Amino acid sequence: MARVVVLGAGVIGLTSALTLEEAGHDVRVIAAAKGSSTTSAAAGAIWYPFKVGPPEKAAIWAGATLHWLTELAKATPGAGVDLLLRTELAADGRWPWWADATPGIEKIESVDGKTLPAGAHVGWKFSAPRCDPPIFLEWLEKQLRRPVEIRRVDSLAELLAETNAEALINCTGLGARRLTGDTELQAIYGQTVITAPGRIDLAHCLGDERDESRMFYSIPRRAEVVLGGCAEVCSDDRPCTTTRAMTDVILSRAASMGLEPGPVLRESAGLRPYRPSVRLDRDAADPRIIHNYGHGGSGYTLCRGCAEEVARLVR
Repeated sequence: MARVVVLGAGVIGLTSALTLEEAGHDVRVIAAAKGSSTTSAAAGAIWYPFKVGPPEKAAIWAGATLHWLTELAKATPGAGVDLLLRTELAADGRWPWWADATPGIEKIESVDGKTLPAGAHVGWKFSAPRCDPPIFLEWLEKQLRRPVEIRRVDSLAELLAETNAEALINCTGLGARRLTGDTELQAIYGQTVITAPGRIDLAHCLGDERDESRMFYSIPRRAEVVLGGCAEVCSDDRPCTTTRAMTDVILSRAASMGLEPGPVLRESAGLRPYRPSVRLDRDAADPRIIHNYGHGGSGYTLCRGCAEEVARLVR
């Protein structure tokens, strides 16, 4: 059993902490924020690989997470995970790189006998777990033996010395740039609109990323629907504020998909911590430090698979 500190309390940090505890380690979680104050709270939180690499590793991590979330959805209702039928519109009939990680994925050319929306000729249909972030993040924290400690950390080396940890897991998302100087990490702004269900089927998720400049997704939760979105490269200090213009664009795209959402309940925005390749490795200068960040728009899609790899490294 090792003494481990996990830095960060988003979905990556909390899942890493839980997986390490399940492996028998003594774990503390320290973070600048938790719950509704994290980027994870603003996520659509559907299982779907987006803005993430490298494909060969991401597919393995995504597959492990898909299995874990599917079992949670079946056995643990209080975790806030549900299984939805996802339809993803495709530009062509080539199988996506993550297809092997997705049991039961099917190629489709219609839905319920109707043509696909938005002029698409082909798409993919598969079962996808969806997490309700406030419920899921709270559930993860409640599984831990200790509460999350809220404070700012300015140095990984100083934190190691202070805590006398045998391993430090850096799950700080965009904050990793300040702590490590990683120049490959960049912020990608996203906005969502949360509406009442209206006439949207709460068991069916729809996605269209054929043209990233016009991306769209509809992700039902238990009592509302998340509509998105956008992916705009920006500075780390861009305010996480929404704009009426983007809200109007998202609602217009929903209408073009044939969807009829209910009234707007609220809007949300966040900065995805994107990196061309997820950083999951030991620090070259201090092997006690294990980095686990840069998951882009796939934090909920990769969280368990990456956590299991972290646990293997801690051994």
